[in-house]
Amino acid sequence: MNPVIFNRKRTVRTMITIVALLIIAFIVLLLSMNTGFTKMSPTEVLRTLFGGGTPRDNLILFEFRLPRIVIALLVGTGLAIAGAILQGVSRNALADPGILGINSGAGLAVVLFVVTNPMRESASPMFMPLLALVGGFAAAAIIYLMAYKKDKGISSSRLVLSGIALAAGINALMIVLTLQMDPNEFNFIATWQAGSIWGSSWKFVIALLPWIIVLLPAALWKARQLNVFSLGDDTATGLGSYLNKQRLLLLIIAVALSASCVAVSGGIGFIGLLGPHIARRLVGPRYEHVIPVSALIGAVLLLIADMVGRTLMENAEIPAGVMVAIIGGPYFLYLLARSRA
Repeated sequence: MNPVIFNRKRTVRTMITIVALLIIAFIVLLLSMNTGFTKMSPTEVLRTLFGGGTPRDNLILFEFRLPRIVIALLVGTGLAIAGAILQGVSRNALADPGILGINSGAGLAVVLFVVTNPMRESASPMFMPLLALVGGFAAAAIIYLMAYKKDKGISSSRLVLSGIALAAGINALMIVLTLQMDPNEFNFIATWQAGSIWGSSWKFVIALLPWIIVLLPAALWKARQLNVFSLGDDTATGLGSYLNKQRLLLLIIAVALSASCVAVSGGIGFIGLLGPHIARRLVGPRYEHVIPVSALIGAVLLLIADMVGRTLMENAEIPAGVMVAIIGGPYFLYLLARSRA
């Protein structure tokens, strides 16, 4: 087939997929606004959205549900894009911010601040992503050094194994920290590790939104570089790509995205694994198509997980991270078994 015609068909397929995902996201958003501990009918939701709701309805929708919905959409978007970048840079289908330990490093920094700072309630939400960024970069640096070989560059298998080991070590450290905590601090760490969207207010939306607005276009801008990485280091170098410089820049984008999301959502894993894989099955391997489709898939997945977690049990809430893990865990084992085959 003519490459021009093939690329045009891919582009059309991508646009159709994006439109379909936007429609699905809109439907899930409407459903999510109608679900929760306090019941609101679709009529009440629509009336409240257009300014005709009661004070009670306004409080429920605009102060409790909508901020959480927006954060779920933003976090799902950020984690999926971070996963796509990490998979492209490492050329490893198992790469994911949660699996590689980046989320754990970012979360550890946030948790240490929360449990050691007596004035944490007065701390600005804008400070949390910056703090998570420090922890995320520290974890990424450790993983990079452990996976890097002087003559061969980054080993994709060592990258995943180093990340899993680091994540396990950080989680063990968090368990040790809980031994000396009061019940409130213990509950916070337990909630964070389970992946509950704990920063569910508009101030956390404002804290996270600039990171997504800046880093999403940056990821799309470097999408062609990820295509070059998929050809292998030798071919990429032959095409004039400065491997180490480009790899470092892309890693910075991925770590910044995942760390800023972790700062308001806790340790949610597998979104960065599922989103890019589903996207590649839908639109093919080119990253200028994979990244936007991954972003929408991640947003929809996390919003569905959060909505189901809030409504599945009548008197309790299942964290969104647990719902995602129910799907992502078996899929990770499937990919791991296939990669060994």
